[in-house]
Amino acid sequence: MTQVTALPVAENALRQQNAVFIIAGLGAGGVEKVVSLIATAWITKGWQVTILAFDRPEDPIYHDFHPAVEIRRLGLSSGGGKIRSVIMQGRRILAIRRALNLLQPDIVISLLTKINLLTLVATIGTSHKVIVSERNNPQAQPANAAWNILLARFYGRAEAIVMQTRASMDCLPPNVRAKARIIPNPILPPQSSQLINMERRVVSAVGRLTYQKGFDLLIDAFARIASRHPDWKLMIWGEGEMRPALEMQVRALGLNDQILLPGTSEIPGGWVHETAIMALSSRFEGFPNALGEAMASGLPVVAFDCPFGPSDLIIQGIDGLLIPPGDVPALARAIERLIVDQQLRKCLGSAARRSVSRLTPTRIVAQWEVLVRECLTT
Repeated sequence: MTQVTALPVAENALRQQNAVFIIAGLGAGGVEKVVSLIATAWITKGWQVTILAFDRPEDPIYHDFHPAVEIRRLGLSSGGGKIRSVIMQGRRILAIRRALNLLQPDIVISLLTKINLLTLVATIGTSHKVIVSERNNPQAQPANAAWNILLARFYGRAEAIVMQTRASMDCLPPNVRAKARIIPNPILPPQSSQLINMERRVVSAVGRLTYQKGFDLLIDAFARIASRHPDWKLMIWGEGEMRPALEMQVRALGLNDQILLPGTSEIPGGWVHETAIMALSSRFEGFPNALGEAMASGLPVVAFDCPFGPSDLIIQGIDGLLIPPGDVPALARAIERLIVDQQLRKCLGSAARRSVSRLTPTRIVAQWEVLVRECLTT
């Protein structure tokens, strides 16, 4: 999709648009953080913003949302066997359709692969304009083949498809790539970033405790250097289904005192003030928000150069260290290099802060507004 310049005629109209976001839930994930930033920015411009989430009304909300953002929680979380899952997807489609018919938004924005498909199906036969956004690596995610077949068919119904990196465009069916726009995530340093202290002896990693995040690889890497640096710890922040396996791995290595899994930080970004080095060990990504937040906070970072995202944020040796994907010995060497060289930590951290300034919420929200304007004027 070619870049579209601002249209003065449509600008005033955009200030009072009615936008609906459709997401899985309001937990501690990167999608939720991005939606909170965009929704808040649009509310301050006079837009009406509603968020439809499939989690339960009693589930905690992790990120801050402007009080004027309307949040509707549908209580339709997935789970169970195949039959129950099919029934649940049908209920979700009906719930989306009913909500949109009631809200009558000018623009609908769905995020994440399966929710994109459900939204496109739910809007069949309506005049709703839908922007879908891929937030991960569809080629690497475990998914039922039927979902991919349906996505290839239904993505053509979207007004636009937002991808986060240029490389991720290859994940789209060729027939819909003309609809794609690359918009990276907005990066905002956590509020606690002023507490950064390079003398802390902690390597931190952040994310859901899943296979994707590769924390098992990170534990193996840290174990290779732990005995040489007994005053350093590895802290893996987050929750997820791999917690028991990771805890067992740590116990088997005899590193319970040096490798900690403290859970999700109590406040967004709270892990930053505990950290001297941030490590990203993901097997694949969409766009690693935690990596960007670490860089914006002035932390030195080391990351597997996995598809997609790390190489879009890091210039090797300038503002961070990139490691060949899955190379555990190389990851261990890179972490140790940062451990022993405090001056390198400071240099990389300072460069990282400057580097990600191009991804401020103001700049990224402006790109979303250009896209919305384009969709509403075609």
